[in-house]
Amino acid sequence: MGMFSDYRRLIRAGTSLARHDVVLPGEYQSRLPLPARIAGGMLRIIGGGAKGRPGERLAYALERLGPAYIKLGQFLATRPDVFGSEVAGDLARLKDKLPPFSMKQARAALAAEFGAEEALRLFPNLSEPVAAASLAQVHRMPMPDGDRAVKILRPGIERQLMLELSAMRRAARTLEGVSTESRRLKPVAFTETIASAMLRETDLRLEAGGADEMREVYRKTGFFRVPKVDWERTGKRVMTAEWIEGTPLTTPGVLDQPGIDRKKLANDITQGFLASAINYGVFHADMHEGNAILTPDGKIALVDFGIIGRIGNIERRFLAEILWGFLKRDYVRIAEVHFEAGYVPPNQSVGDFAQALRSIGEPLFGRPAEEVSMGRVLLQLFDYTHTFGMALRPELVLLQKTMVQVEGVARTIDPTHNIWNASEPVIEAWMRRNFGPEGAARLISENVREVTNRLKRLPEVMDRFERSLDAEPAAPPPRERFAPWWGWFGLVLALAGLAVWAIGLAN
Repeated sequence: MGMFSDYRRLIRAGTSLARHDVVLPGEYQSRLPLPARIAGGMLRIIGGGAKGRPGERLAYALERLGPAYIKLGQFLATRPDVFGSEVAGDLARLKDKLPPFSMKQARAALAAEFGAEEALRLFPNLSEPVAAASLAQVHRMPMPDGDRAVKILRPGIERQLMLELSAMRRAARTLEGVSTESRRLKPVAFTETIASAMLRETDLRLEAGGADEMREVYRKTGFFRVPKVDWERTGKRVMTAEWIEGTPLTTPGVLDQPGIDRKKLANDITQGFLASAINYGVFHADMHEGNAILTPDGKIALVDFGIIGRIGNIERRFLAEILWGFLKRDYVRIAEVHFEAGYVPPNQSVGDFAQALRSIGEPLFGRPAEEVSMGRVLLQLFDYTHTFGMALRPELVLLQKTMVQVEGVARTIDPTHNIWNASEPVIEAWMRRNFGPEGAARLISENVREVTNRLKRLPEVMDRFERSLDAEPAAPPPRERFAPWWGWFGLVLALAGLAVWAIGLAN
């Protein structure tokens, strides 16, 4: 995972993007300076005329680059402030399907995880793969006490991800080093968020723990069903859970069955997500149609808990208050919440930001439900990040991504779904608990407990303080230097790769 390996992989990625005309797309020619227009024209000659919208072409290219790039595209779908709403919408529909690996490899993975004899005992009747994605595939296994779903990681996927993520990290560091403007978007922090989420997905014990936690949360909220984990048959590269009988929402015509209440299902999707995120600070962070199953009794079951989103009290309050503010058209309060959370620099004007928020919220009222999109509100909200100096908040990336996904799934179920009406009961209940008498009493109790805990730690803090006074001052750390020529070196390598590829085409 050295420098040259990273740049070689970046050249491969850049070549694929150029072939699909997403480096300097023709649609944006009028906005580009002359040198960029010339470079874009040359790349389009090399590419041979890619078809579709820029976002569709980008999604198509990322799907072919591998699992790390598929996940990267899904996260980029949360950044309309960088790519625009249309591109973000196209990236949100990225597909994550690959051909399955062989049964021989699957059996070898089970033997490596549990031992050869134990694997035969634990997994006696493993079926052929029933679903395959970029990181793992799923098998069905009949058992006397009910069928199981057995998820097995792809052979060598951990090393493949590490190599691709190393290249992405280098690209992010290079970008921050050569572009002052890019630092506002925090490409390094953004890349680390992606890398952390992807690497957690390669330890299926973590997914099992997440599934078990979400099963408890959803049993309390009552909106979704989650399969029970079979801990005896679960390890680092294998996860086993009860088989959910039903039909994925991706199946054509699944919602046309008699007795299906589309409005209730759509409301369950929206309210279930908000209830877990706002009330418990945890949520399923990959809620696309492929991970939602319609059960025979008309309920929604969720699977694939490789990515679990978590938000703290500040983020939960932020989410609840901005949604409540839009519901009540209280734009000043929404603006104040952004400032209180530190999402907008204090040198900006609360009044000016509230004015911008009004331009987002007011056009929503009085319009048909199918035209009132929470996703569109979020996309426009983040479009203002540049104007008001808002920096990317890595802790909100998963939340933004999932909220757009949730609305997409709800609208797929019920095209007339009013996500604001569905959200109101959950948000109103949270506001009442946290800002009414009950919330005030809890706040006092929490503050008393915090003060008590701090007083208990006071002697230890004073001891550390006295030791620090006696210690010699530490030498200042060496000043980090960034050599800009690495950025240009990488660019030259990328252009050289494109040139070699173009010569190959010509011959």
